[in-house]
Amino acid sequence: MNIYTRKQRWKLILLVAALLIGMGSLWYTNQLVNKLSEEEKKKVELWAEATRQISDTNADVGDISFPLSVLTNNITVPVILTDAKQKVISIRNLDSSKANDKHYLAQELAIMKSQREPIEISFAGNQKNYIYYKDSYLLTQLRYYPYFQLAVIALFLIVSYIAFSTSRKAEQNQVWVGMAKETAHQLGTPLSSLMAWLEYLKSKAHPDEYITEIEKDIARLNTITERFSKIGSAPALKKENLTEVMQNAINYIRTRASSKVTFKLVNQQSYNVEAPMNVALFDWVLENIFKNSIDAMSGEGTILIQITDQLQFAYIDITDSGKGISKSKYKTVFKPGYTSKNRGWGLGLSLSKRIVEEYHGGQIFVKNSDPHKGTTFRIVLRKTV
Repeated sequence: MNIYTRKQRWKLILLVAALLIGMGSLWYTNQLVNKLSEEEKKKVELWAEATRQISDTNADVGDISFPLSVLTNNITVPVILTDAKQKVISIRNLDSSKANDKHYLAQELAIMKSQREPIEISFAGNQKNYIYYKDSYLLTQLRYYPYFQLAVIALFLIVSYIAFSTSRKAEQNQVWVGMAKETAHQLGTPLSSLMAWLEYLKSKAHPDEYITEIEKDIARLNTITERFSKIGSAPALKKENLTEVMQNAINYIRTRASSKVTFKLVNQQSYNVEAPMNVALFDWVLENIFKNSIDAMSGEGTILIQITDQLQFAYIDITDSGKGISKSKYKTVFKPGYTSKNRGWGLGLSLSKRIVEEYHGGQIFVKNSDPHKGTTFRIVLRKTV
């Protein structure tokens, strides 16, 4: 299991844990709301009975202090008392400034009817009144509280994730730059020594094929050192002929690849397409993609490079005939640490993405891929700086 897969698994575990906590909180709060709702119903029923006792003039109610206390103690549940014809007799715990507003009372009555069945009050002589009520303000707050709580938690998680990602990206940038600068520095000393020894050999004997090969290797090491030294600073971009850049990269990788790998370069236009780039860094991108393509083909197949001019942008499509990439991995392959090979650090495509997008202002992505048929990587470059 690679580093990226482990991170994804932990993210999934934390997300599931957060969902379980949220659902548990929601369930518990709903249980509490249901219990309080039943309590409010009982309170209104008691209030209704108190109203009946006080209003029933034909009944000998005796001491009315208790029903009066019940009526006066209801300071939370909004109530409307109506007669049998739905005419409002009295209200309680509603906006008193709108007590005479028929539209307001009708609207509140409609809300109460939608929430609860009315409580019927029967008097002597078949007279009936009805009490309509709705959730108290406190109960309404409590009912929506878990959703508000979940929203706050979600907002907190999002902000925390963005802050963490930004911090982690900044830290990764520092690691990238520090590693690159240190590598360039470490290569500098032995390179200087090798170049001095090469000059010494030239002065003692005529150049032969061995010295020529040593020169090539030293030139290559100089190129690598230059690449690493440019990481972390804005490289100078210069308009280059894409066909020439592609051909030079192909020539280099061809000598280091199997003879069973065929390269095809196609310019879709009848003219040369140019785009601003830093060749030393962009060659690095091409080498990484070519090496991945060769590995995907197990050292045997065809790599097709197509250059297309699209007005403000230039497209470079690199297609191999390898084993392909599953759609779920289209973005994953560019993550640091991701690799499908038993060797390597999984940094090649991640570094390529950084070079194309941060240093050249372009894009690189998997355009399409078919299992056992091949993969197409697309590089998009701006034609103007």
